[in-house]
Amino acid sequence: MASGLIGRLVRTKPAGLTTAARLIPSRCTSSSTESKPSSGGVGGGGGRGSNLKTFQIYRWNPDSPGKPELQDYQIDLKDCGPMVLDALIKIKNEMDPSLTFRRSCREGICGSCAMNIDGCNGLACLTKIEGDGAKETTITPLPHMFVIKDLVVDMTNFYNQYKSIEPWLKRKSPGDEAGKEILQSKKDRAKLDGMYECILCACCSTSCPSYWWNPESYLGPAALLHANRWISDSRDEYTKERLEAIDDEFKLYRCHTILNCARACPKGLNPGKQIAHIKQLQR
Repeated sequence: MASGLIGRLVRTKPAGLTTAARLIPSRCTSSSTESKPSSGGVGGGGGRGSNLKTFQIYRWNPDSPGKPELQDYQIDLKDCGPMVLDALIKIKNEMDPSLTFRRSCREGICGSCAMNIDGCNGLACLTKIEGDGAKETTITPLPHMFVIKDLVVDMTNFYNQYKSIEPWLKRKSPGDEAGKEILQSKKDRAKLDGMYECILCACCSTSCPSYWWNPESYLGPAALLHANRWISDSRDEYTKERLEAIDDEFKLYRCHTILNCARACPKGLNPGKQIAHIKQLQR
């Protein structure tokens, strides 16, 4: 996966939007005349003993079409929480309310705050701020996704691919007891470990070169991991049909086992391993 801005494209919608291949640094002395002043913010200067750090954040507004840019924000780490999401919230609350990003649980559960931080995909709520104030932290949207605004990307295609694998239990016969849950052994339940934990943050899929090249036809690591989760479920009775549905040159076999997905997953999962298992079952 690209380690910096060079060679990493962040796509925007073609209709009236520009491609963020070139990010223009913008160093502002003030972000908004209505923003509240902050001792550690842009133009704040910092007090005695402050630990100032600069965050370069991707900015693009569809209401003001133009080239995307990287805008600098300087904050005092002694007056900020330890995670990148803490810094983003501080910037939005105290320095620039126009900054746009997704976030929700702050616990690494919802997957909303997925973004690219210093060249690596991850969750802002789980990524610690590097303590070296001399080194800038660069934050951009998930790579090779259409940008809606700033750090918010369009997840429509990603969710449609997830929907296409029919991520729900499918039965051909009723359970042993009507109205009761369908039981499975502890051994069968253990087969789902490493798959059910996926939070659909898209860190894995957007780190995959095969997904960059074929986003409309290749299902991607996240969708295929969930496909294997239902293929492996002992309670599901549509295993054959599920395998047939993804037995396709592009849907499945665009995976070349690069394993960027495993390195990018904030939950420590290995989608590449699950895709390999599907391929074995196809033989």
